[in-house]
Amino acid sequence: MAGDSVQGLAAKGILALKALPLLLAASMVQAEHLELGRFSSGELDGWKQQEFAGLTRYRLVRDGENRVLEATSEGTASAWYLKRKIDLRRTPILNWSWQKVQPVEAGDEAQRAGDDFVARLYVVKDGGVLFWRSIAINYVWSNHFSKGDAWDNPFAGRNARMLSLRDAGAPSDEWFAESRDVQEDFLRLHGEQVDSIDGIAIMTDTDNSPAELGIARYGDIFFSSRQSGPGSK
Repeated sequence: MAGDSVQGLAAKGILALKALPLLLAASMVQAEHLELGRFSSGELDGWKQQEFAGLTRYRLVRDGENRVLEATSEGTASAWYLKRKIDLRRTPILNWSWQKVQPVEAGDEAQRAGDDFVARLYVVKDGGVLFWRSIAINYVWSNHFSKGDAWDNPFAGRNARMLSLRDAGAPSDEWFAESRDVQEDFLRLHGEQVDSIDGIAIMTDTDNSPAELGIARYGDIFFSSRQSGPGSK
C-alpha cells in the first residue's frame, strides 16, 4: 500500500492508516454484503503483502473444520492488504473474526517504541496525490489499552486513529466476532463523513519488540449493509 498513492508517509504510519467465520457468513443471508477475504474457501485473490520491517508469515491453516489465515511475527512487521474501493453508503458494516494465539506484551502502544499488536485490521481513505489527507482507522487487539479506548497513532498522528476492540483481558485461543459501522467510526474518530474507502489490511507485528513472538488468526472478512450485525461485542 505504501509506495502507491499514499507516498511520503512513514511506513509505520501507513500500517496504522498501519466455528466463527462460517457463522458470520450465515448471519448475512438476507443482507447485502461484499466479500473481501474468503479465507474459509482458500481464496486470496487480490491480497498482497507489504514489508515494512521483515516479513510476518501469513498462511492458510485449518482451525477445526474451518480454514483461516494465520499470522506469525517474530520481530517483523508486514501487512496483508487488499486495495479495493468500498462504497460505505451501500455496505458500511465491516465484519470479521479473529483469535489471539500468542499475545504480544508490548509497552505503551501510544508511543513509537510500543506500537506493536498481536492483531490489527485497518481501513484507509486514500488522499490520492494529496497524500497528507489520507486517513485511517486501525482496529486493534491491544495489550496496553482497554476495550473501547481510542488514540492517535504515534507515527501518523491524527491521520490514523487507533481503536481498541479487544484488550489483554480477552482470553487467548478464543474466537471473537466483530462488526463495525465504518462510516460511523470515521465520523466519530475523524469528524468526517466518509462515503467510501480505498482498501483494508490486516497485520500482526512485533518489530518494536524483537524478542516477542506474536501469533493471531483471522477469519473471513466482508462488508454488509446496516441490516446486519449487533455491533462489536
